[in-house]
Amino acid sequence: MTATDPALTALAQGWCALSLLHGRIDAHIERALQARHDLSVREYSLLDVLSRQHDGDGGHLQMKQVADAVVLSQSATTRLVTRLEDRGLLERYLCPTDRRGIYTNVTEAGLKLLEEARPTNDTALREALDEAARNPELAPLVRVVESLKAPAAA
Repeated sequence: MTATDPALTALAQGWCALSLLHGRIDAHIERALQARHDLSVREYSLLDVLSRQHDGDGGHLQMKQVADAVVLSQSATTRLVTRLEDRGLLERYLCPTDRRGIYTNVTEAGLKLLEEARPTNDTALREALDEAARNPELAPLVRVVESLKAPAAA
């Protein structure tokens, strides 16, 4: 294939449309969360991921798993955890079975903020998707996003 191959051009255009859709959704949700809850999309995502942990075997996520879940580097995730810990929304403690491991839990204040912010996040997502659906280039992607189902819990 060459750089002018129609298949590659179509692939690049599809990627640009997907990137545009993501950027618009992310920016819309960011504005809503910041305005109503003083929370960024990344902070919301981190609180959401960590709130889904459970006690017991395999219940806590390692920092690499958290970083992968919020799509950040491990160092950026650590800075984000520290910021939320400083706000009293997260707390860290040593793993009881492996003193080298550190767990991060959402505090009661973090859970309360997450509960308050979830409707804002969901409404902003719906608004951003509705707006994008009016764009002929983005409408097919919106339909795909809307057709996705959450993976079944194991």
